[in-house]
Amino acid sequence: MLARRYCVKAHRAVKAVKDPQADGDGMPVARVPNARLAAVIAESGLSHAQLAAAVARVASENGAGEFAAIGRSHVSHWVGGTNPSGSAPLLVCEALGRRLGRVVTVEEVGFKLQVGASRDELGWHVDTLIALTDLGRIDTDMERRHVLGAAAYSVAALSLPGAAWWQQMSQRSTARGANGSRLVGRGDLDAVRDMVAMFSRVDQRRGGGHARTAVVQYLTSDVAGYLCGKFSSDQLRRDMFSAASELSCLSGWMAFDNAEHSIAQNYFTLAVKLAAEADDAPMTGHVLRAMAHQANDLGHRRQALSLASTSIEGDRYRLASSRERALLGVVHARTLASNGQSAEAAAALLRAENDLAAASLGDDEPPRVFFFGEASLAHETACAIRDTGDFSGAAQEFRRSVRTRKASAFTRTHAVTLGYLGSVQARQGNVEEACTTWSAALDSMDGIRSARTRQTAVDMRSSLSPFRQRGLRSVAELDARAAAYLALST
Repeated sequence: MLARRYCVKAHRAVKAVKDPQADGDGMPVARVPNARLAAVIAESGLSHAQLAAAVARVASENGAGEFAAIGRSHVSHWVGGTNPSGSAPLLVCEALGRRLGRVVTVEEVGFKLQVGASRDELGWHVDTLIALTDLGRIDTDMERRHVLGAAAYSVAALSLPGAAWWQQMSQRSTARGANGSRLVGRGDLDAVRDMVAMFSRVDQRRGGGHARTAVVQYLTSDVAGYLCGKFSSDQLRRDMFSAASELSCLSGWMAFDNAEHSIAQNYFTLAVKLAAEADDAPMTGHVLRAMAHQANDLGHRRQALSLASTSIEGDRYRLASSRERALLGVVHARTLASNGQSAEAAAALLRAENDLAAASLGDDEPPRVFFFGEASLAHETACAIRDTGDFSGAAQEFRRSVRTRKASAFTRTHAVTLGYLGSVQARQGNVEEACTTWSAALDSMDGIRSARTRQTAVDMRSSLSPFRQRGLRSVAELDARAAAYLALST
């Protein structure tokens, strides 16, 4: 029944695009040309066919498969006065905004959002606690959560506010006063930190598809209540906001890992706001690093580099522990490599390696970086080297990551690393070796719920495609295993 309802919904969405000259009852209606949309399209310099392709790319990126069939004629109908259905107006605005390098609103292009199609945007100037309450209400309501998930990942939203905003946020927590009736103590803070640690370990072992709802419910109930309480000191208040930021960042990371990119972006934005109110520069850098990682994986390389560069500015790097500095630095290196800055990437990798080596001296480091060690550094280094085209060097670093990681504790990343190693080996022409590596990756994926492990299986099947006709037994067996995994994990 669930699959049938989805198919019916998708059919209606596509039908609304294919039959734009009919109203809800199928009767023809008069249309007034959409001059606003025509003007913005002209400003973008895109043809109708090019805009259709751009919208389809945004739809694919955000899992809105019902809009993948949009073509030139649909854009022509919209310019002619038809309002696209569902979340399509948001997808059109995102596509045009990326082209123009600015925010394009639904109103600017003359569209109207259907009831339930819009999402509550977590703008930088929305009060942090209101944003937390609203996001939690949406995310825990199954009907509204679908709308949140269907919204587009926004490149425009990656632009960070100016210096005045950060100063105001650092003062806002104290200015809130003690309006709540609940007295919040150090034991409450310790409890939140314990819960963050527990959920973080579940994510590392089982993937972002496990327990994120529990994370959201805890964040939006218990933790939200603490944030509105009375604190014995301003430092305790700031520490609680930092802990809430870490939990929000974890929820975002779990959504990112499960390819729920718009949802992840909302939680990352909220995490930045919470860290800013806590005046916690290293925590802010930690979140910006996660946002950069997501943007880089989605192909928004210039924005990813900007975020990663901002994550290591000033106190965000200076006040961070050596281990966290290494984490920030290696993601910065990856974004440099993605943008073709190989020499700068190499220098950033060397600094990250030195920072991690310094962490062994026993500095006071936050628990949130417990996962980042030699294996993680090798994994990220390999990705950066791979993106510069050095497959031999990348394979060497991926092997080091596999060799040094405690797979039982970091199972999800171990599986992803093996998948990446297999892909590099296949690109080097070592098909049998790649099959052995991929087989180990599939062994590790049992019990993991993660879009990144699913994508690993998709990629291995794609890489094996040219070899299927050669009659290699290892290829056939692995392809069948990958297909079975995908059938069970979707």
